[in-house]
Amino acid sequence: MVHFLLFYDLAPDYLARREAYRGVHLRLAWDAAERGELLLAGPLADPADQAVLLFSDAAAAESFANNDPYVREGLVTTWRVRSWTTVVGDDAATPVRPA
Repeated sequence: MVHFLLFYDLAPDYLARREAYRGVHLRLAWDAAERGELLLAGPLADPADQAVLLFSDAAAAESFANNDPYVREGLVTTWRVRSWTTVVGDDAATPVRPA
């Protein structure tokens, strides 16, 4: 499995505005998780200015962002998908062990 990180940059008023869209956003996220596309997700804390979502597929990450009400309604100011080379851990895509 290859991993992809979806990074969200959050608007300064994200916490104040998210409640109106949170139910739809969470349903979208849990649906993606149930399909095995979204592995982990959540906002960074202190400050809550970014969020990181771990996907198993780049197209799924892009589709998620394009359909997320947080993006459509401006709670997310910019987003990007990056391939993540995971090398340590049980779920690492390309495990590298010490010699």
